[in-house]
Amino acid sequence: MVSHRVVHAAVVVLGVLALGASAGAQSAPTSAGRAIGVRVVLPDGTVAAAASVSAPPRKSATLAGWSYADGAVVTGWMSASARTGAGSEGSTANGSASIQSVSLFGGDVTVAGVFVKASASAAGTGASGSLASSSLSNLTVLGKPVQAASNARISLGDWGYAVTLEKAVVRKNGARVGYRGFVTGLHVVLTAPHGGLPAGTEIMVGYTEAAATAPKAAPSPPPGSGPREPIPPGVPQVPPSVQNPPPDVKPKLTAAGYVFPVFGPASFSDDFGAPRTTMWHHGNDIFAPLGAPILAVADGTLFLVGWNDVGGNRLWLRDGAGNEFYYAHLSAYSPLARDGAQVKAGDVIAFVGNTGDAVGTPPHLHFEIHPRELLWMGYDGVINPYPYLSAWLRLDDLAFGEWTPEPGPAPAAGAVLLQADDISSLSGLGDETLESYLVMPELFGEAEPGPVIVAAAPGFGG
Repeated sequence: MVSHRVVHAAVVVLGVLALGASAGAQSAPTSAGRAIGVRVVLPDGTVAAAASVSAPPRKSATLAGWSYADGAVVTGWMSASARTGAGSEGSTANGSASIQSVSLFGGDVTVAGVFVKASASAAGTGASGSLASSSLSNLTVLGKPVQAASNARISLGDWGYAVTLEKAVVRKNGARVGYRGFVTGLHVVLTAPHGGLPAGTEIMVGYTEAAATAPKAAPSPPPGSGPREPIPPGVPQVPPSVQNPPPDVKPKLTAAGYVFPVFGPASFSDDFGAPRTTMWHHGNDIFAPLGAPILAVADGTLFLVGWNDVGGNRLWLRDGAGNEFYYAHLSAYSPLARDGAQVKAGDVIAFVGNTGDAVGTPPHLHFEIHPRELLWMGYDGVINPYPYLSAWLRLDDLAFGEWTPEPGPAPAAGAVLLQADDISSLSGLGDETLESYLVMPELFGEAEPGPVIVAAAPGFGG
């Protein structure tokens, strides 16, 4: 909390002993909850928060009133609470925050009441949770009443936008099952200076999250099952999940530092937009021999390295400008392919295959480009990779950043997409991605691999 910016605050904090096992006990169920009345994040990373609590242990806080930046952010009474429970069979977590009489920027945005609630539970048979009880009442924006809806984006003149009842869910289904849900009642993002605060400032009024994990119950072997028979000679075998790249992969980069994503002979066509199981083809298919090296197209960070039923073995790469690239149907990963790994353009990160829904097709890489300016659209914030792939083969460059969203509110998701196979907006949270929003990495950061299903909504986190 930045004390020199806070005008007044009266806080009462209550704490009791933690319930259940420690989050560090990987063999035991774990849970955590967090709730915040108001959180202000400046572009330089400075954070101020009011009525911020987390569990375990069980905690609550109450504030009589809070003002920030000479009154740019003013709230009335607020409270927040978080609690957890864990036993030998499973774990639970709950978080909630309630704020009344919210006024931002001298009345530009007012809300009579904000209430957010998140719950999570996990046991060996599965994990679930709920964000359904969250609500906003009597929201007024620039003097006009606005009906709040889940993940609805509202324009704030020429100086910013707000997202109401912003929700997202992360699920884990590996050796451990897990659920994490988080919701922000009102999320304001400044795209230009306003009220004495710089562009890039984010204000979250009413934030809570809950997460729970538990070891997955071992499945019972089917009757009569025994040791597997050896695979006969000549029958294709599943490639290893990790393999070392050949030593002679030295691709040439374009002047801007990009490279074609497949090393060696490859072919592709402009099949962007063709019908697919994902409604339409969001990228291009690059056909190459099974096991051909797949390269990082730019310097950047890898994330969501793992499996889903559509993409099979897949990963995402975010370059230094915030553009994102999706690779799918991989046969195997290189040792570099780890969540959070920093890679250089031309590094071998994976190998061509036909996993996921590409089983039975010739080996190929499904490749997508998601420009930074379109991340707010979610998975559909994508452009045709064909001209970029063609340019990179010629060692030419095409500029990114030409896709400015149309003015006005973004499409409302209407609900959290709990069954999404893959979605770009998980990473559309700004430069620090999930790190500044998901405050319980210890629950989902186990080293053991396992598929993670992520669902988030357009506009989440800006």
